[in-house]
Order: sequence, then structure tokens, then C-alpha cells
Amino acid sequence: MGDKLAAKNLMDKAGVPILRSIEIEDDTELAVAGQTVGFPALVKAAAGGGGKGMRIVNEASELEGAVASAKREAASAFGDATVFLERYLNGARHVEIQVIGDSHGNLVHCFERECSIQRRHQKIIEEAPSSAVSPELRERMGQAGIQAVRAINYENAGTVEFLLDSSGEFFFLEVNTRLQVEHPVTEEITGVDLVREQIRVAQGYPLSFTQESLEIDGHAIEVRIYAEDPANEFLPATGEVLAWEMPTTPEARYDSGVTSGSKVSVNFDPMLAKVTTHASTREEAALRLARVLERMRIQGVITNRDFLITTLRHPRFLAGDTTTSFIEEVNPPRERTLNGSELRNKAIAASLFIQYRNRSAADVLQTLPSGFRITRMPPERNTFVYHDQEILTEYSCRRDGDFNFTVSGETVIARIIGVSGDRLEFAVNGRRMTATVNNHGNQWWVHGADGDISLTLKTRFPEINAPEAVAGGLTSPMPGTVIAVQVAPGEQVSAGQVLAIIEAMKMEHSAVSPQDGVVREVRVAIGDKVEGGELLVVVEDDFGES
Repeated sequence: MGDKLAAKNLMDKAGVPILRSIEIEDDTELAVAGQTVGFPALVKAAAGGGGKGMRIVNEASELEGAVASAKREAASAFGDATVFLERYLNGARHVEIQVIGDSHGNLVHCFERECSIQRRHQKIIEEAPSSAVSPELRERMGQAGIQAVRAINYENAGTVEFLLDSSGEFFFLEVNTRLQVEHPVTEEITGVDLVREQIRVAQGYPLSFTQESLEIDGHAIEVRIYAEDPANEFLPATGEVLAWEMPTTPEARYDSGVTSGSKVSVNFDPMLAKVTTHASTREEAALRLARVLERMRIQGVITNRDFLITTLRHPRFLAGDTTTSFIEEVNPPRERTLNGSELRNKAIAASLFIQYRNRSAADVLQTLPSGFRITRMPPERNTFVYHDQEILTEYSCRRDGDFNFTVSGETVIARIIGVSGDRLEFAVNGRRMTATVNNHGNQWWVHGADGDISLTLKTRFPEINAPEAVAGGLTSPMPGTVIAVQVAPGEQVSAGQVLAIIEAMKMEHSAVSPQDGVVREVRVAIGDKVEGGELLVVVEDDFGES
């Protein structure tokens, strides 16, 4: 079952519906294969999973590049470059059946999970049961799952994955002979401890439940928290996790692989944790999960947390209108939108924390009130950058210990109520608030009731190690390894042409030319390790200007 091609052939013989596919070999005529399968098509690695080694192809001219890229990625991730081509069902749902069998002839299914919300063909939101599956369809898909694993005399927990189209027709994708990342949603709605059952099966015991004893209780939804930047095409992110705290309410299940202080590198998959909620209805589970994510404190590394929140609260998601093309079609906001007062209060919190820390670190005149002067002085100033917006905070201390703040032209009165570690209690115009504040260099993270934001404190002087800015320069979108350089100095290139390929976390990322022109410099070679923002290639336009 580890070979998707062999698995499909076996399932075809067992009577399980499959999609037409063709293995891509060295002598395969790609155009003929594409015509046979039909477009759009999917180039897919025969080994592994997790969305790696997969490329959607809309026309024959795209096949050669897609096959080459998928082969490289599959070889790097799984040690096997075998790929095949199959029909791509646009707008289908990804629905899978949880099965488990023992050595006593018992084989049951634990209903379905829907995992349609994906990016780069990798799941990010999973739920059970599916809003698109009726009791009759559930029975048919469950029996198809049983039929699939019975064909291989399966004894273990596993998953049979299908694509479900809008007509209710479904097609076999693969069998995962293990527990899936998303197995908690099945545990939540059935009450079955799948890990315990796996261990019992391995010890030779029969299953502790029957098909007839299983019932669906409510609805469960799980999200995967990745170190990645949704605003930058979901590219993986690296860094140090400065703060990692889970809220005590609302109730949720946390499966995490990191703690405060963990390093996130390019050497591993970027998934940090998965969070699951269970409720009596789908809408309640979704909204509760969004609130849990909002209250989580994740600082120091960019994650997809805010994107998950906006997706869970999107009307089409809440309506159950979920397909594998949901992100491309609906395009939920990639980041949380802050209103003016929230952004102002977060900037004030950062400035108050900086003021308190600087005052506490003073080794002279500590008996004098903070901000004491014998003459009138200009206000203290901090300028923060939030995305492309600059936020100027100006403040001065009053005789009563409060601060007069002017933020982007608005004047308010702020007070520090108390500071304990990185926890700040403060008030703005009499409204009491709590925030936690962390920094790493000039990067500041402020977490409040509505989530985290990251602010960059502008320095008064240019940074010595700031990335080199070169006109016409193409930089690496993330840290990684250069696995291909496809141009040389003096070569004519066109806008959108692939100039270099960077590999990180077993995934490829193409660096493309921003304009028509001529390659002036190539700064990297195959095998080089590069940092995010490092210069790769410089392209001049046709008039000799970079």
C-alpha cells in the first residue's frame, strides 16, 4: 500500500472505484499520457504523502516541468522518484474512511472524516463527520473502505482515502496503513481510543467494539498549526518559538511538538501542533476552535494561526461548502484585520513595556518618579512598523504617574497597573486591559484577548546586517538549499521564468524573474545554503537598468 500505483491496481481488481492513471516512465510520451488521462491532470508521487511530489497540470505544455519538479521533490522526500498521472477532479471533496481490523476476522469502519481544506495538496483542517455525507452515502463509503482493506487482509488501524464529487460518486486515492494526523476527530465523535485499539490488535486481542456499537456523537474539527506565512503563498517559516502557551478555556485537545524555546528549522516538516474541538454541532465546534486559536499565545515564529481563524469563521466554511479548491476559490483573509483602536492599544502596550523595562534597568536616580524633569522636554518616541504601516507613539509622564500618549495623531491617557514577567496590566482612557509582551531584537510580539500581533521597532540608525537591496535583484523567499540554477550571466530571460529552485522542508520553491531582461549576476550555485531574503540573481531590463 506504500506504492500508490500498486494500490490502485489492487483496488481496481477488488472492485473499488478508481481514477484512470498512467505511470510516467523515461520513455513515456507525456503529451499522449495527458491526452489519455485528460486535463486538468495531477502529477503524483507513487510513494509518501503530505502533498509532496504533486503538481496540477492544466495543459500539455506544463507536463514536462511539472513531472521534473515532482520527481525531484519525491526523490528528496521519499527516496523514490516514481510519479504517475491521473485525472484531477476540480471542486471535489477529500473524504476518508477510518478502518481497523484484528487477527480474529473483525473489520470495522469508524465513519468518515472530511479533509478538503488543503494548501499545496496538504490538509490543514479536518473534521468528522462530513457535512456532505448522508447516512446512505456513509454506508456505501464505509463498505468500500472495508472492501479495500479486506483485499489485503489488513490487521491494524488505517485510512482509506477517497475523492467525492458533487454527484455522490467517489474514487479511491490511497490506503494509509497507519494512524493519520487527523485521527483525533474520529476519537472525539466515537469515543474510541484508536491508539489503544492499535496496541491491543498488535498484542493479538480482538477489537473491544463492534460496527453496531459505534455511533456518531456531535461534531469534531481539527486544525494543523504550521510554521508558515499564508500572506507569502504559505511558504514555510523558521525561527525560535519565544512563547507557546495554550489557553485553559474554551476546552480543546492539544497535540504539540514544540514548547517555548524550540527552534524551527528547514530540516523538518513545519507542523508545530494540532488543535481539536468537539461540540454538539458543526458550527459550535468551528466557532469554539476559532476562539481557542485566538487565545493561544504563539510568538517568535510566523504561523498560519490567523488564517485558520478567518477560515473557520468564513460563511462558506460554516455553511459546509468545502472542497479541495476552497482556498483558491474563497480566498479567506490570510491575516487578521485589526481595527484602529486595537492596533493603537497594542502599540501603547509595547511602548509601556519598553518604558517600564528601561526604567527598571536604570542604575541611577531610581528614587525619582518615572519621567521626572526639572524642565519641559519633548515626548519619548517609538515608531513601530506593522506590515507596511508605520505607527508613531509619543508619550510623556504626568505627575500622577499616568502617561499622555499620542498615537498616529490620537491623544489618550495610559497607565501601567502592574507588570509581572512579560505580563502587562494597563489601562487606556480608563479601560483596563492585559497583554503579554515579548521581543527578539527589534521584533516585538503583543498578545491580548484577540490574539497576537508582531511589531517591528524602527531603530534610529541603519542596521549593519540589513539585507542588501539591489535593483532587479531576486531574493530567496525563505531559508533553504539551492538545488537548481537555470540561468547564467548574459542570458535573456522573460518575466515569470524560473531562474533558481530552492528546497526547504522537503519542498521545492521556484524563484522566478520579476521582469523581462538580461541576467547580470548569479550569486549562488547548486548546493549553496541561503537565508531568507538573500540575493540570488540580478536581472537588468532590456535598457540596461537593474
